[in-house]
Amino acid sequence: MPELPEVETVRKGLEKLVLKATIESVEVYWDRIISGSIEPTEFKRILMGEKIIEFDRRGKYIIIRFKQWALVSHLRMEGKYEVEESSAPLKKHTHVVFHLADGRDLRYLDVRKFGRMTLVPIGEEFTATGIKLLGPEPTVETFDEAIFYKTLQTKKRAIKPLLLDQKIVAGLGNIYVDEALFLAKIHPLRTANSLRKIEVSQLHEAIIKVLGDAVEAGGTTIRTYQNALGEAGSFQVKLSVYGKKGLPCVRCGTPIEKIKVAQRGTHFCPNCQQLIMD
Repeated sequence: MPELPEVETVRKGLEKLVLKATIESVEVYWDRIISGSIEPTEFKRILMGEKIIEFDRRGKYIIIRFKQWALVSHLRMEGKYEVEESSAPLKKHTHVVFHLADGRDLRYLDVRKFGRMTLVPIGEEFTATGIKLLGPEPTVETFDEAIFYKTLQTKKRAIKPLLLDQKIVAGLGNIYVDEALFLAKIHPLRTANSLRKIEVSQLHEAIIKVLGDAVEAGGTTIRTYQNALGEAGSFQVKLSVYGKKGLPCVRCGTPIEKIKVAQRGTHFCPNCQQLIMD
């Protein structure tokens, strides 16, 4: 699943490729991709003749802004955008095509059909379903350490699923939660309210660093991820624990273990990330 670094990389790619482009017409081949109160027929009508003014991102959502409307796009598991000449044949799993006035297409492909697009009036994009409940962006400017600590003190859930639910901090997925917890030396099953202040501080710093480094590397290529320019991310070469089951820990040499936490495959070092019981 694309996480924040991959989505940010897609946003940057789309910005390079189709910013200021005008949509001539839209074709929707799978109606359920279009969510919200605006039906696919109206979706197509509204976007005819609209110019792409800006690309933005909130958590794992891409926001495409027009003059009066904003398109909120969630890639979910396998969604991706490609830019092709309009004459190019459609690939399998192409579900939405934005025909551009310059003879190109912006195409949305999704093997599993889980992705969603929601069209809302400008000004309502951050209150759209899904986005409105997101926690702060994982940056020094917006992710407040003191608030993070106070919030975790009220939670009895294991730290990994808590970080995955997007309400405390936005953008973390399975890969980067594992990496951040490893960097902070915290076991994924530790209950959030058992973390000491110094541990929360280390985790706060680790989240910002891991996601920041991954954004710079263009994301992590696992299975089919490519950005909008058709390029694969390179952060996978920097991963410390994710996908490293049985390999020696980069810090202590102990074999990395893999367990299930909240139905997600979870990688950790049993020596560096010891489970401290409450």
